[in-house]
Amino acid sequence: MEHAVSTETPEDAEPERADGTPAEGAQVSEAEAELAAQRLERERIEQRKAERQGPIEAGGKLSGTAADLLAAVRAVESGEKPAAPVFEEARPAPRRAAPEPVRRAPAVAPGVPAAGAVEDVREVLVQGGAPEGLAVQAAGVLGEGAAEVLRADPWQLLRIAGVRPEQADGFARALLGAEAGPGDERRGRAVTVWLLEQAAPAGHTVLEMAALTDALGRQGVPDPEEAVQNAISEGDVLVFQDALEEAGEDEEQPVRVQVGLERFAMAEESLADGLARLVNSVPEPDGAGEEWERAAASAEGSAGELIRAVAGHGLVLHTGGEASVAEPAALLNAAHGLGLRVWAATHGPVGRARFASLVEGPGVATVAGLLSGTEGPGRDADGALDVDLLVVLDAPQLDVEAAALVTESLPDGARLVLAGDPGVLWSVGPGRVFADLLAARVCPQIASRRPDPGPLGELVSGIGVGELNQVAAPGKEVVIVPVRDAGEAVHRTVQLVADSVPRAIGVPVEETQVITPGHGGAAGTRVLNAALKERLNPGPGRFGGFDPGDRVAYSPAPGRMLPGRVVRADGEGLHLACGGEEIVVPPERVEQSVRHGWALTAHQAVGCRWPAVIVVLPGDAAQALSRPWVYTAFGRAGRHLSVVHGVEQALPRAVAEVAAKPRTTRLPALLAPQVPAGADG
Repeated sequence: MEHAVSTETPEDAEPERADGTPAEGAQVSEAEAELAAQRLERERIEQRKAERQGPIEAGGKLSGTAADLLAAVRAVESGEKPAAPVFEEARPAPRRAAPEPVRRAPAVAPGVPAAGAVEDVREVLVQGGAPEGLAVQAAGVLGEGAAEVLRADPWQLLRIAGVRPEQADGFARALLGAEAGPGDERRGRAVTVWLLEQAAPAGHTVLEMAALTDALGRQGVPDPEEAVQNAISEGDVLVFQDALEEAGEDEEQPVRVQVGLERFAMAEESLADGLARLVNSVPEPDGAGEEWERAAASAEGSAGELIRAVAGHGLVLHTGGEASVAEPAALLNAAHGLGLRVWAATHGPVGRARFASLVEGPGVATVAGLLSGTEGPGRDADGALDVDLLVVLDAPQLDVEAAALVTESLPDGARLVLAGDPGVLWSVGPGRVFADLLAARVCPQIASRRPDPGPLGELVSGIGVGELNQVAAPGKEVVIVPVRDAGEAVHRTVQLVADSVPRAIGVPVEETQVITPGHGGAAGTRVLNAALKERLNPGPGRFGGFDPGDRVAYSPAPGRMLPGRVVRADGEGLHLACGGEEIVVPPERVEQSVRHGWALTAHQAVGCRWPAVIVVLPGDAAQALSRPWVYTAFGRAGRHLSVVHGVEQALPRAVAEVAAKPRTTRLPALLAPQVPAGADG
């Protein structure tokens, strides 16, 4: 099935980009951990490429059937073959064994570009009419000789976050004059890469060939197929094929042709290798079989099933709602009692604190902190985590890069449990790892039978199966507040936060969270946060619009959000208290990575819960609603949910009919040849 290319980023990724370089002298903290993990993944990929292939010519980065496909493309270009059969001759890759993991020590932050290089880039940018402020970022992204790169190929400006094709076109015309045109080979290659970069925050690890060429046509590329072929030949992108179905002995094998960036393609391949290693490895006998069984027998319901599954398998999936987290906690406590080295990892510090209250003995870290080395058990001499069992909660939030790092970090014989609620929004980043694994059925899957309690649990459970039910709420657990327009929605929201919820429900302002579908619009996070700041913490906003006491959402990297408060501001930057630690955001990064946080989007709120939640649904939000969005937003409430309702029948229609947007990934196809049938036993 072919999917249209979306060049819009998810709701919480809009301007929240980080430059990847901490302030001079700053310590690497929880807030910087995700950036360190991403840098580690890129370095690991480079090492993996070097170990596998050695020196290669441009465009030679492919192997196996992908290399055959590239050879066919080049044959067409040279006139040796007609174009029609190029994408019809490939065959699926044979089954292969999962290789040993490649492990690296956590990466350190790269240095800032040299001042001279930045000045050279600034000169080129000014000459081409581009903003001087892009100079540092361009020098960092394009590397040594960035100025010469831009002069030779002005469309490389598209590699800078936030730059669009029409802006790069203007830059190219200023530098090249009449030589610059929509059919320029350099433009076609650069736009191809740019489209794949834009697809990643929307969740795609690859794009189907037809979807990519359609998108290139919409960007004014006159010959999209040639543009893709040029990008393949130059090694800018990789091409893959996966079998669609089994073919008969004399039948041609139908295949799906897909194109992707090397970074995400290699991460997904590494993830498949690591998962296959876990699935295909039976944990070493630890002399505790009877103890495992006694622990399972003493656990309640599906918690016992989880313990039994983990006792005999290297990879186990666990699904369930908020109440089900008690079952991974029971597993960890039991394994700790057996003398195993056990750790858990959550999506963020709020989830870490909540889960830590359920376990005694096992350590709890964030995924980013675990991978960067700022939290967790540390690593052995081989670079593997010192664990026998790792449980990753909030598993739907794992993108392919983070998931690949987790699997490669585990030593041989270790067990991995991925646990989470499959109904919530997927990761802000490429892949749908948890959903793909559930669909692939390559390992045991334990579904919790522990329901979320009360009227809120009943409401959210119904949404999960496509039903928006009326529930009895004698304690005002659920309140619907109808509104006619966005202005009234903003007014009623401020009233609820500042007065009604504290007075009628008994939840203070600081424990009440507003959730709305997007940042923009008449009742988006920007408008709501401005109104809430004016009511709750008015001030001049002397430091980038912020004052001490402001509630904020800090994003150290796209898709990562830490809720916190402003402590103070000085020459070093904005001092925040986030998840029990103090973070200093340098002045030049405040605009990119800090927002006011009284109101969040549902993507930002994943992995967190608050005693009271107010979900704002203005009329212009109808098109943004889906079942996963409503499930996620409503499910953030612990004691009370108010719905500021202005979308009429769009809400039940979204719950009943609008599923998650499809994502194009390769993980199931990569796992199939490596995992024997029936491995989910």
